[in-house]
Amino acid sequence: MATSQDALLWVNRLYKVLTDRRPDIAKQFRYFEGEQPLVYATPQWKEFHAERYSGFSDNWCAVVAQAPVDRLRIDGFSLGSERSAEERELWDDWKRNELPLHSKQGFLASTIAKRSATLVWGGEDDEPVVTWEHPSQIAVSYSADHRQRRAALKAWVHEDTEYATLYLPDEVWKFERPTYIVHDGRTESGIIVPVSGAGMGGWKPRQPDTDDTWPLSNPLGEVPVVEWLNRPLLGGEPLSDISGTMAMQDAVNTLWAYMFTAADHASMTARVVTGADWPQVPVLDKDGQKIGSRPAKLEDLAQGRFLFIPGKDAKIDQWEAARLDVFDKEIATAVAHIAAQTSTPGHYLLSNEKFANLNGDALTAAETPLATKSRNAAEFYSPAGRDTLRLMAKVRGRDALADSLRSAELQWHDPAMHSLSVVADAATKDRAVGLSLRTILETRYGMSPDRIDIELDRVAAEQSDPVLDRITRGLLDVADRSGA
Repeated sequence: MATSQDALLWVNRLYKVLTDRRPDIAKQFRYFEGEQPLVYATPQWKEFHAERYSGFSDNWCAVVAQAPVDRLRIDGFSLGSERSAEERELWDDWKRNELPLHSKQGFLASTIAKRSATLVWGGEDDEPVVTWEHPSQIAVSYSADHRQRRAALKAWVHEDTEYATLYLPDEVWKFERPTYIVHDGRTESGIIVPVSGAGMGGWKPRQPDTDDTWPLSNPLGEVPVVEWLNRPLLGGEPLSDISGTMAMQDAVNTLWAYMFTAADHASMTARVVTGADWPQVPVLDKDGQKIGSRPAKLEDLAQGRFLFIPGKDAKIDQWEAARLDVFDKEIATAVAHIAAQTSTPGHYLLSNEKFANLNGDALTAAETPLATKSRNAAEFYSPAGRDTLRLMAKVRGRDALADSLRSAELQWHDPAMHSLSVVADAATKDRAVGLSLRTILETRYGMSPDRIDIELDRVAAEQSDPVLDRITRGLLDVADRSGA
């Protein structure tokens, strides 16, 4: 059993992991939401124009992040045999916790910021309660082989208090402190915060009215926090789908800003005056009377789109504004690079003649990289899904089911996009080679286990009714003859 000193050491260690991650996570979510600062522009240009375009962003980060998430869906799980009552109960728990909905939010968070997490605990009625956690609030420590979770921390702020809950295999420790940020032992105002002893980091024990003891015992016997990592590298970090897009997004926004400025100047042709004296601006006293003059500022003339060159033989000339189609082509090139780098289909990003007349086969081929990317993400998410289901089974005391879930197969919806005619044709051929109707409904139509059971019951009811059976057979005969 850990001591309170041990628990505080874990809290501060994992809290440091969170504080190191949070700036990147916040930036990635800002870019996804379209809050992107204007960068790459020259200081001289920013001085006159940056504020004009501070609220504009051409947000491709949202498209890149959302595209694979739209194709990720867990339809059920399989243990390789007919479903038992315990399996049905577990899948009902999954739906009662609204995980079909929250998983979409979790997949999106992982796609944007590399990871999200599920937290599994027991409710008052000993039913599993599962929450999907934001990556800025959860940090997990693993064993050297990365197979076992040693500890997990959830830290969050509410009003004027910061809360921390530490999950260890045997206990759950809860702490709180006033909301301040500590760097190198000091708050932002310079107050020294103790970094040793019972009050390490300013944390104090927290025991809500619902907790009988402090710390709580952990009946699951393992850390109940499961990270969902987005395509982690071997021996490295998981990936953010938009990390590379962010830099290209900055370039695109800068090109847009330059094009807007050029378009603004195109509305009034710039002029040059040669051979004339430099313009003078009158100087007025407090009564509005002219008492002298001063030369006009160069920047005022530039913003007014006039250029004066003193000399003899005054005359006025002009030059044409920059061509805007140059910017448009460069922006299209940058967006095409985003599509290639992120496996996002080009017709998701660009709507022009290049994609206007693609046939079905060409569209399928164009979407294949995204479908492959989504399948790869599902492969990496599957262990986390099995672990989450296993913890849910342990909450219910179904230890045998929990053990069997280590080798369960998660049923992911097919990420490829198929027309109904293609699906029906493939299903007919599957049936012809002897595949079961359950397999076809699962793999071709993406039905959930509950929906498949309902459909099979309906099929059995039709077959037991001689009238419906004759109608069904007649329809199948017609379909066979028309297909031949």
